[in-house]
Amino acid sequence: MKSLPASSGKASDIPGVKHREIEAEFAGQRVDNYLLRELKGVPKSRIYRIVRKGEVRVNGKRVKPDTRLQTGDLLRIPPVRISEGTPSRNTYLENSIDKTILYESKVMLIINKPAGVAVHGGSGISAGVIEALRQVRPDEPHLELVHRLDRGTSGCLMIARKRSYLKLLQSELHRKAQLKKYYLVVTHGHWPARQHYVNAPLQKNLLASGERISRVQEDGKASITQFEVLDRGAQLSLLRAFPVTGRTHQIRVHCRYVGHPVVGDEKYGFAEEDRKQGAQRLMLHASRLEIPALGDYPAVSVDAPPDDQFLSMLGKVKTL
Repeated sequence: MKSLPASSGKASDIPGVKHREIEAEFAGQRVDNYLLRELKGVPKSRIYRIVRKGEVRVNGKRVKPDTRLQTGDLLRIPPVRISEGTPSRNTYLENSIDKTILYESKVMLIINKPAGVAVHGGSGISAGVIEALRQVRPDEPHLELVHRLDRGTSGCLMIARKRSYLKLLQSELHRKAQLKKYYLVVTHGHWPARQHYVNAPLQKNLLASGERISRVQEDGKASITQFEVLDRGAQLSLLRAFPVTGRTHQIRVHCRYVGHPVVGDEKYGFAEEDRKQGAQRLMLHASRLEIPALGDYPAVSVDAPPDDQFLSMLGKVKTL
């Protein structure tokens, strides 16, 4: 990533403007994702605003957040100041993030993300996992999230250390071929033994409050989740879920769709009632990752142990 002089002596130049010549390592990355890494601590909403207003330009032209950068592109980044009220550090997370690492190689990290922790900061949330990792590993400029987990979901989260491996992983996720993500989920009710999968199209919706939700709609995107019953009682069931597709909140919405919402689900379930019964978190845990051999890199399989709150709820499946 080459830095070019901020000013060329022209009257139109603005002090503080940065120009970056895109190197091959970042070819194919979206403009918004590049800026999120470049402008550490700046809220995502602010980044989208400067793109929308045309303050961010590639080769002198306006761009959209999803514009893909190419080798040799010249990216203009306007001066952006973090507001004093915007939290940009989470020292508690920074001090504990290394303890969550399940697997580490030259090209990636896999952590056991705690429930209640965001994968990245923004919208008033103090800095998340990726910001914490960048703070404690300042000598690693290429740390990037490979995928997302909901804030309430715990478990396996992939972070790439090299851009080349990030592209391999994301391509494999897009193909939905051999890279597999398995989840443990505790749901309400006695899950039917024959309910091995849910095939229901999902459509993302944005509420007036700005909250994102997904709904089952006929004109939505194809969405399939496979389920296996591991244990169940009269009021609760423990399942292993495998999302064949990767839609927003897919497992949670599919569970609600068949009448068995996830315990502790604020958006699609009965979280307030669940808290009275001792469920202090969303009972969804990314328990296992199976990554195939990609390029010159070997296959990786990782299991993430559930936290004490999740294990406590497992003990109630048979008794309730």
